[in-house]
Amino acid sequence: MERLKDIFALEKSLGGVSVVISTYTKERFRYLSDCLRSLKRQTLPPREIILVLDPYEELVSFYKSRVPADVRLVVSEKSGLSYARNVGIKNARGGIVAFIDDDAIADEKWLENMIRNYEDPYVLSVGGLVKPLWEKRSPKWFPEELNWIVGCSYKGLPESRTLIRNHLGCNMSFRKFAFEKAGGFRTDIGRAGNKLLANEDTEFCIRIAEKFPGYKILYDPTSFVCHRVPNSRANLKYIARRSFSEGISKAMISKKSNPTKMLAVESEYLMNLLSRAIPKRLVHCYKHENFSQLLALILSTSLVLLGYLVGKIMKTA
Repeated sequence: MERLKDIFALEKSLGGVSVVISTYTKERFRYLSDCLRSLKRQTLPPREIILVLDPYEELVSFYKSRVPADVRLVVSEKSGLSYARNVGIKNARGGIVAFIDDDAIADEKWLENMIRNYEDPYVLSVGGLVKPLWEKRSPKWFPEELNWIVGCSYKGLPESRTLIRNHLGCNMSFRKFAFEKAGGFRTDIGRAGNKLLANEDTEFCIRIAEKFPGYKILYDPTSFVCHRVPNSRANLKYIARRSFSEGISKAMISKKSNPTKMLAVESEYLMNLLSRAIPKRLVHCYKHENFSQLLALILSTSLVLLGYLVGKIMKTA
């Protein structure tokens, strides 16, 4: 109890936490409602919850009549996840701005475990674990190393509190002054409707690391959320589209970042696939599950590389 009191005092000294969520469709209302309920159950309540909506009159009218009065509704300037997050940041009153997806459910200690890390004044950003919550169950042919494709933490990430390069966008937070100095999320690589370009969160983390030398970007897996994975993503077609888009996104952000530094995490991930994940399944490829996972890994890796090459060509065209 004393420790929780200390965290309450810390949160107050930081200016409170603004939690930003965005949504672009009425079809996600049920998921959003679950997300909001999880935020209301936090052991450390946020200072405010900001829901950012895409700029469609019908969408705004729909949520205005259904969202609790204590949730601040803000309308984005344009469609797209990066635009929505940037508008949320501009409207945030807290000293810490946290982000969660509309189809995610936060653990009741999500904010408590996140905020305690800001006791260190040199911690600039904190993110956490994202557990997949499959609509039915995890397909046997889907390897955990590809969980990033469905927006979740993948096998190979650290399992304890540590410094990292970047967070997953579904579960991350920043001191607000980071945005004031470094700007917001890039709008040319963020999600927009069904467009699968991504890595605006990766690019931003790389940018603030350069802007704030000596500050820390921290990963704390005790601060976790569960992210819904619909059946529509549990197929090879989605893996292919998302992997190809990932490669293009990486090529786009390498234009303004040091490619060697920017791709350090990806190089480590690839080495892990080549030295562990793929050989492990090759040894037991006579088993259907291992063989199908092997094909999924090879398909995804090949299309990421292809997308990256295409993105580099597009960049220089």
